[in-house]
Amino acid sequence: MAVKLFKLRNVPDDEAEDIRQLLLQHEISFYETDAGGWGISVPAIWLHDEGCFEQAKGLIEAYQRERAEHARTAYQLQKEQGEEETVIDRIRQQPLRFALFMVMGLFVVYVSLAPFVDFLQ
Repeated sequence: MAVKLFKLRNVPDDEAEDIRQLLLQHEISFYETDAGGWGISVPAIWLHDEGCFEQAKGLIEAYQRERAEHARTAYQLQKEQGEEETVIDRIRQQPLRFALFMVMGLFVVYVSLAPFVDFLQ
């Protein structure tokens, strides 16, 4: 019976491709489902054989530990070299977007508080 191994929702394409290659290298039979036309189905990697589940799960967990360690190392290296991206850097890259979000946020606050402020007067 088929068993769900790995959900693909919000997974980067490179990670999903690495998982596929990992399963192919170890000759683990699998298939994929997508989110469907409306995006409400479960995009996932499924195993044909339930007996391979523990082996596949172990391979994926080892891969994810390695990937997380690599990301931490890369971040530390950027931090040490002063190349890490800060909030200020992102604002400088897209100042109009930042201004638009600030205006939208202030509008939401105004709409939320206006009934109470009017009530007090």
